[in-house]
Amino acid sequence: MKRKKAPTAEPAGALELKETPSASVADVDTSAMVRTQIYLTHAEHQFLQAEAARRREPMAAVIRAIVDEKMEMPDDVWTNNPMLRPTPEDPGFNLPPDAALNHDHYLYGTPKRWIRVNGKWVEAPPLPNDYYENDASYQAYNRTLSELENAQ
Repeated sequence: MKRKKAPTAEPAGALELKETPSASVADVDTSAMVRTQIYLTHAEHQFLQAEAARRREPMAAVIRAIVDEKMEMPDDVWTNNPMLRPTPEDPGFNLPPDAALNHDHYLYGTPKRWIRVNGKWVEAPPLPNDYYENDASYQAYNRTLSELENAQ
């Protein structure tokens, strides 16, 4: 007598489709689509999963949207972009050489964070504890910074 094999249970979710049609897929003629396979880094895959969850769309719809967005960019987006042009010269506009490093100092009057010593930018020494309360400490610290910067 032959024994019948007991049916094996499939793991939960094994028969589920990974992607379900959404409104964006319904608008697309799927007969004109080409199925393809790609390799993604772990970070890329995580990004696409998170983006798909945020949009409540399948990952394939997110990838298609990103490709469509890239395809819509004009050819001269990187060559004729005014934001990528060099800053025009203005002879009347003079900034200190450390304006970008110490912008808080020039905008709000805070102590400098960086000073130039022997041609190199280094962090300014730490402030004394009484820098803001004691005028003598304030002046001594600023004098020290000036001496360090001018000792080249």
